[in-house]
Amino acid sequence: MPAAALKSKPLPTQSTAKRSVLFDSPYTPTEKRPLPAGRPREWYVTHNRRLKAMRLAIALLDSGVYLPNQARNETIRSTAEEIGVHPPSDTTCHMVRAFMRYSR
Repeated sequence: MPAAALKSKPLPTQSTAKRSVLFDSPYTPTEKRPLPAGRPREWYVTHNRRLKAMRLAIALLDSGVYLPNQARNETIRSTAEEIGVHPPSDTTCHMVRAFMRYSR
């Protein structure tokens, strides 16, 4: 493909990443809503664990770690420190790798 035929993506209008990330469309965060009441405690623990694992998986993918076997517990925990979340447990680290495995 000739270089003249390549088009660059438009610059992002808003990003929460530490380095610039190009979006196809303008990014607008969704409005936060309270969690539903009346569920068992284990549901809330699992829900928050999934959210944390997803945040970490996205941060790892943004930093260039694309394969689950590249994401060792130490790598995941250092990424958590960089993005400002508490160090994840072994279970959460396992969940991060599972998200990365199914993101392909």
